[in-house]
Amino acid sequence: MIICSVNKIAKMYGGNSIFEDISFEIKEKERVGLVGRNGSGKTTLIRLLADMETPDTGQIHWKKGAVIGYLTQIPDYYNVTTTKNILRSAFSTLILMEEKMKKLETEMGSETNPEKLQNLISEYGDLQDQYTNNGGYETESSIVKIVHGLNIQHLIDQPFSRLSGGEKTKVGLGLLLLKQPDLLLLDEPTNHLDLMAVEWLGNFLKEYSGTVVVISHDRYFLDEVVNKVIDLEDGEVYTYHSNFSGFVKEKEEKLLREFQAYEEQQKKIKKMKEAIKRLRDWANRANPPNAALHRRARNMERALERMRKLNRPILNRKKMNLEMETSDRSGNDVIMLEGVAMSFGDNLLFKDVNMHITYQDRVAIIGENGTGKSTLLKLILDQFEPDEGEVRVGRNVKIGYLSQRIFSSIEDETVIETFREEVKVTEGEARGILARFMFYGYAVFQKVSQLSGGERMRLRLAQLMYQDINVLILDEPTNHLDIESREVLEEALDDFKGSLVAVSHDRYFLNKLFGKVYWIESKRVHCFEGNYTWAKEKMTQLKEDTGQIEMKEKEEVPLPQKRPKKNQHMQNENLEISLVNLEERIADLDKRLLEVEDLELLQQLYKEKEDLEHEWEELCDQLEG
Repeated sequence: MIICSVNKIAKMYGGNSIFEDISFEIKEKERVGLVGRNGSGKTTLIRLLADMETPDTGQIHWKKGAVIGYLTQIPDYYNVTTTKNILRSAFSTLILMEEKMKKLETEMGSETNPEKLQNLISEYGDLQDQYTNNGGYETESSIVKIVHGLNIQHLIDQPFSRLSGGEKTKVGLGLLLLKQPDLLLLDEPTNHLDLMAVEWLGNFLKEYSGTVVVISHDRYFLDEVVNKVIDLEDGEVYTYHSNFSGFVKEKEEKLLREFQAYEEQQKKIKKMKEAIKRLRDWANRANPPNAALHRRARNMERALERMRKLNRPILNRKKMNLEMETSDRSGNDVIMLEGVAMSFGDNLLFKDVNMHITYQDRVAIIGENGTGKSTLLKLILDQFEPDEGEVRVGRNVKIGYLSQRIFSSIEDETVIETFREEVKVTEGEARGILARFMFYGYAVFQKVSQLSGGERMRLRLAQLMYQDINVLILDEPTNHLDIESREVLEEALDDFKGSLVAVSHDRYFLNKLFGKVYWIESKRVHCFEGNYTWAKEKMTQLKEDTGQIEMKEKEEVPLPQKRPKKNQHMQNENLEISLVNLEERIADLDKRLLEVEDLELLQQLYKEKEDLEHEWEELCDQLEG
């Protein structure tokens, strides 16, 4: 069944057409990836699907009664409103039912009139059936599942208004997933997530009961999640019934077919024009001029005019032109960390860190958000001093750094001014270079404050390409870049002759370029020789073999009378199993309460239920901790 139908819609902004006359359908339970270059109109289209905007022409129809969920700008709340309360608001109807049930329970416990007690029991039974059927007993476990999946346990008791923009977005995503709308619309949901949360979200969406439409530039994520791709290009949409890899292959084949059809038509047009010219030439040479030949030429000319001309397919679109240049090579030892520890206040990020990066190494730093990946980069850049240990940079090392926060302090300057501050060239040379990074004409005089995230990233890359460097340190370099720009960046970095150090949550990018991984886990840094997939397998194996990431020095021996501590993942699984068992026992008691008529037994069962609910709340607190 169709959940959303788009019929010949168009949208314009400031006199510029974003797209026109586009139509497509989205069926129930489909997983749709909406792809296209930056600026092609993907976000505009998804806002139209969310009914946040209206098309200039055409219509969008939704299935009657369908609930739409769209992660838009998160509203602020009062300081007293915690993250947990925000997440619990997804179950506002169930919470009201729960409060009413508790009120009825109190009334039943004190009621002595058998007739009134029976009426209360009957009302309670109807309410409890609704509560159970709508998943009332699973609300806390659902919240716990989302909180752990998105790795926001540390935010659960914090006032929502004090969270950062990225943290609010993560909480907003959690709220949206808990609401489970029929049509789930996600615009770059992985932007503020670490690798583990991205993988969890991919698995969650694969099992999602509703329909999903997602905009993403993460190729692995799209491959895992989607079974249909809508490609928005040049104001038109093309639908492919496959995952992202299948879409890439099918699109290439489609372009090849279109180009071949175009070439064949051009040959046919050329032959027809030559035939028309010959016929007219023959007709004019005849004495008297041959009217029949003129008619044949005119008829052929009309046929040529009626022919539907095919547009030449664009096989090679304009892309960034990246050519990484290195200065004199560095020494063999590039960056060395020995016994490094780093804390902020009482929060220990990591300790006993040993790293050795050599000439032409390709090193990725992996870890969950908040484990200290960016801090590790800043230690290397000498922006922080370690609490313990030593950080050394080798001989003739010239570092170029790409930060997550680009040009935050110089937003009043123009693109060309910002570029020339770092690269000392004439204005004409600067404009030529910037054109290679897709800043054409008047665009070089735009204020940096007016640039999108992707445009700022391109400007910073332009600076880095023309600096005297032999070591590149990159903090989330693919953020805000569309898929084509990511591919160009990967090709350029692959040709770079120096050393690379990067933090990224783009698994495709990591697997393609990096052969050495430093993984931050439980305040330790583990080194794996291999790409991300290999490192993940080894990390999983390490956890399974030891049952934990060692938290103590190797010299320390655990006391024999104490059982070794299970790893956090196993603890969480066991707690969730206990929660489910308790929920089943509470539900069973609710059924028995409806059947019991003896007042003393009724009160005894209520006491037992209260004890179980208290135990259930304690388990929930342990999971959230």
